[in-house]
Amino acid sequence: MGFAAGAAKRGTFVALNIVPLIDILLVLLVMYMIITPLKSKGLPAQIPQQSETYGHRVPAPDPGTVVVEVLNDGSLRINQQAVAWERLGERLSLIFAQRRTRIAFVKGGPANEFFRIAQVIDIMRSAGVASVGLLTPELEHGQGIV
Repeated sequence: MGFAAGAAKRGTFVALNIVPLIDILLVLLVMYMIITPLKSKGLPAQIPQQSETYGHRVPAPDPGTVVVEVLNDGSLRINQQAVAWERLGERLSLIFAQRRTRIAFVKGGPANEFFRIAQVIDIMRSAGVASVGLLTPELEHGQGIV
C-alpha cells in the first residue's frame, strides 16, 4: 500500500500496490506450467478403427484366436473347454508360451458382473497376454459394427 501526506486540502491518499501480487501470480503460473506435464498418464488404450469396407461384414476372429468366456454362472471356458478360476493363469501361460502373437479376447454375457470380467482381464495380463479385446456378439457372428 502506498501512503502519501500532502497539502491540507487533499488529505490522506491511499493506493494499493498490486505489482507484488502480479509477481506472485506469475510465479504460480510458471510452477503450474512446469508441474502439469510431469503428471502420470493413465493406462494405454487402443481406439477402435473404422472398417475399410463400410457397411460390409467384418470377419470373425480366426479359429486360432484364444477366447476366454465367462458364463453367467461364473464358470470359465477357454475356446469352449472348461477351466477352473485357479488354473486360468496357468492354462493361459501354457497356451501363449507356444505363440508369437499374444492377443486374446474376453467374452461375457450381459448377465455377468463387471468385476468378473475385470478379474479375467487381470489374470490374462499377468499370464503374458499383451492385448486383450472384448468379443461382442456382432463380432462373433461376423456382423461388424461400423
